[in-house]
Amino acid sequence: MLNYKQINNLTGWVIFAISTLVYILTVEQTASFWDPGEFIAVSYKLQVPHPPGAPFMLLVYRMFGFLAMGDPLQVAYWMNIGSALFSGFTILFLFWSITLFGKRMFSITEGQESKEQTIALMGAGIVGSLIYTFSDSFWFSAVEAEVYAMSSFFTAIVIWAFLKWDVITDPKEENRWMVFIAYLVGLSIGVHLLNLVTLPALALIYYFKKYPTPTLKGAIYAMFLGGVALIIINNLIIPGLPSLAGSMEIFMVNSLGLPFGSGIVVFAILFIGALAFGFRYSIQKQLVLLNTILLSLTFILIGYASYTLIIIRSNQDPIINENAPKDIISYVSYLKREQYGYRPLLHGQYFTAQLIDQEEGAPVYMKGKEKYEVVDYELKNTYDPAKTTILPRIYSTQESHKRIYRAKLGLKEGQEPTFGDNLYFMFSHQLGHMYWRYFLWNFSGRESDFIDANWIGFANAFTDKFPDYITENKGHNNYYMLPLILGLIGFFFQAKKDPKYFYVNLMLFLMMGVVLVLYLNSPPIEPRERDYIYVGSFYAFAIWAGLGTLALAHSLSKYTKNLATGGIIATILTLPIAGLMAAENWNDHDRTGRYFSVDSARNFLASCAPNAILFTGGDNDTFPLWYVQEVEGFRTDVRVIVLSYFDTDWYVEQMTKQADQSAPLPFSLTKERYQKGTNDVLYLIEKEGLQAISAREYLKLLNAGSDVLKVKTGGKSVVNMVPSRNLILEVDSSFMANDEIVPPKFKDLFVPQMNLQLKGNYVTKGTMMLIDLIVSNNWERPIYFNNTSLSTIGLNIGEHVVMEGMAYRLLPIQKPEYVRDELVNTDLAMKNYMENFSFRGMNDPNAYLDEEYRRFASNHRSALNSIAMALLDEDRMEDAAKLLNFGLETIPHEALPYDLSSGQSVPLFFEVGEDEKALDIVEKISKRSLDMIEFNTTEGRPYDRDMMISIEMIKYFIPLLQERGYNEEAEKLKQRLESLIGSQGDSPSILERK
Repeated sequence: MLNYKQINNLTGWVIFAISTLVYILTVEQTASFWDPGEFIAVSYKLQVPHPPGAPFMLLVYRMFGFLAMGDPLQVAYWMNIGSALFSGFTILFLFWSITLFGKRMFSITEGQESKEQTIALMGAGIVGSLIYTFSDSFWFSAVEAEVYAMSSFFTAIVIWAFLKWDVITDPKEENRWMVFIAYLVGLSIGVHLLNLVTLPALALIYYFKKYPTPTLKGAIYAMFLGGVALIIINNLIIPGLPSLAGSMEIFMVNSLGLPFGSGIVVFAILFIGALAFGFRYSIQKQLVLLNTILLSLTFILIGYASYTLIIIRSNQDPIINENAPKDIISYVSYLKREQYGYRPLLHGQYFTAQLIDQEEGAPVYMKGKEKYEVVDYELKNTYDPAKTTILPRIYSTQESHKRIYRAKLGLKEGQEPTFGDNLYFMFSHQLGHMYWRYFLWNFSGRESDFIDANWIGFANAFTDKFPDYITENKGHNNYYMLPLILGLIGFFFQAKKDPKYFYVNLMLFLMMGVVLVLYLNSPPIEPRERDYIYVGSFYAFAIWAGLGTLALAHSLSKYTKNLATGGIIATILTLPIAGLMAAENWNDHDRTGRYFSVDSARNFLASCAPNAILFTGGDNDTFPLWYVQEVEGFRTDVRVIVLSYFDTDWYVEQMTKQADQSAPLPFSLTKERYQKGTNDVLYLIEKEGLQAISAREYLKLLNAGSDVLKVKTGGKSVVNMVPSRNLILEVDSSFMANDEIVPPKFKDLFVPQMNLQLKGNYVTKGTMMLIDLIVSNNWERPIYFNNTSLSTIGLNIGEHVVMEGMAYRLLPIQKPEYVRDELVNTDLAMKNYMENFSFRGMNDPNAYLDEEYRRFASNHRSALNSIAMALLDEDRMEDAAKLLNFGLETIPHEALPYDLSSGQSVPLFFEVGEDEKALDIVEKISKRSLDMIEFNTTEGRPYDRDMMISIEMIKYFIPLLQERGYNEEAEKLKQRLESLIGSQGDSPSILERK
């Protein structure tokens, strides 16, 4: 007969096997969008990712990469398997944590568990752990190579280890477990800092064990000390020790004239000596607690030592070397995430506050040739005191953010917000929209996977009132609130039966949820839904869900007179809840058959000529490209430049070095002209009568440090300026003879001078370096922009680019006025699209294509429209029809519903004589659009972007149908639209192509 310990271990491993199998069956087969592309690339070659890095994760995932057996196409899959495995272990420790919580509720002594109690506890553990297994947010992170799977594992094992420590009676064993926990915390620093947030809750476990008669005052004091431990690790150990070492290094080198590294060596000797003295003192005085604390600190530092990887690898100059943290000064900046700016926490300004003063703060150092040189000063901003507040929540000064603040708060332009508005935004948006909505996605239901999708509450859970476009969306998951109800049952049951550990779990829930929201103080809009941040909070609620099954078992036992029977019935009743979540979530968490995250990156690169330079914009424009180049070795001759990074000196310097098959980039400006603190911003001060200046001559003046360009900005600050908006680049007419530079079909458009016209009132360092690159490159290497970078660069060069697929090539030509859209190299673009581009899985209706896949597919559909339009302008109707039909075959509606770009293709299908297909697109888009308008209007929802696009879609289609003689269809659309929103007259459609 198996005893409790054996049954508990065996059942836990069975649950581990089930959850791991689920994640392996649904794992992403390549690099998904967002950060996984970057993490896979940097893990594969042990490079340096974005701050603050994840060195321990890189080391571990590199080993998973070995399982690819030398096949680079399998590296991403095996690293994703790593996340699946760590997620399975998270579920294992969740199961064991639930049974430990349950044992406390029944006051069961270790080794004294009865058969009936064992059955009830196993049922609770099974249900709670499987509910979390199939929860939306955790499953999302479990199948991709990102930090959150491994971070969740460390959170789970630390919580379990503390619960195990709680039942240990031998003081010696207690201390061993405490040191083990400290080591886990130290290792977790090298993955993600979420683990640290658990410390105030875990301090309660320590307090309740060491003080059998706890008080509220004592509990608060314990949580406070746990918070102090969090601050010590997060603020003093992680960045603090390197900061102290950095200060000593600067003093030793700059003041004492010692060689580089002297301060680091002295600091290390002093710190290790202090630790050794502490150990010796604690042993001599028999101070067990002090000795344990010092041991724990030592093992935290041993775990934290994984960060040496960052400095070691950075000094090897890998291709991906973000922030280049090669020395102690840049390393501290890297750890502190200084590139991401500052968010006020306890006190700060409202978004309407005016900057009234700006002072120089601490100096910013950079390693020079002989000492550390001051290259800049931190700025201390002072805002109007009347427009500052405690707990600032509406603080961002970005214009787009200001508009959102006003819209959400109902403030008119010029109207000042109040503290009540500040709190309203905190509760309604930061806590409501950006946390509780995510929480209810996981335990109540989710309408769809569209941006800002709502949760499914009681009013909608049991009715079929959603339109088809929502119910047919694979992200439409309705749990009928059952996991939420079960968790609430466990919540109240634990509060009644075991109030001490109820507060432990409550603190875990709040610290990794509500408190984390307040600490992050997010802006009003994020690049994507960020529910995965709060999985730790959802983990705590899953514990309550498991205890809910235990509560039902306890209640049923009163009627069955047997806890075992009650436990079996309770498990049979609640286990289907996990089954329901699995059934609802499977189709939108199964990532098999998806490749377009990688294929879209390949298509960007395939659009470029050999040895090209390609500018990209955001993360999803860049990280998949890094992956296909660094891991799969595809088109490594192309130099990918991240536009936002081009504002930094470390990145520009990296561009001057060889990268795979890509030669160094040419710049005329020396390092002294683009180093940090120099030419970060150049002000545009247009001189009267000076219409234009030579770009090449301006760069010469800038490089020479000419006083002609210098202006004072107030105080002692002196910066460089640009005296004209128009920078003229002279083009050698001999390039006309080179067909590799100017294709024959564009020879007539050649211009001997190009105007690199500046946007805005100032020039960033990145724009300055872009101008330098264009001038210095002298057309030797092709320069391309993707659509994101082209729209965000600080130059108006849209008249000088030619579309060649998914990228725009800069050429010494001028777009004529008669071109209705954009210049397209039709032969090359069509060949790229139909022969060189990849669209694996995009015609599979069973593959789950989420928001990012839909966005990138829409970009490809839009590019196809541009090529087809250019073909029609060249009277190549057959080619246009062939291309348009190719688009329908590669990305059909059945796999990915028609979108805005599809709507824009309707007149093109009409023009090539494909009326039936045009009408089919109109019908499908119109149904979805009208359903959305009707649903949102009925529900009283605001007119968001999708709603506005739906309205404009219908307005766009009506005249198109009328022009083609489809008056009846047009009239039906018009009447239906007017019945929903009334007659609003004619207005310019957002679908009209410029």
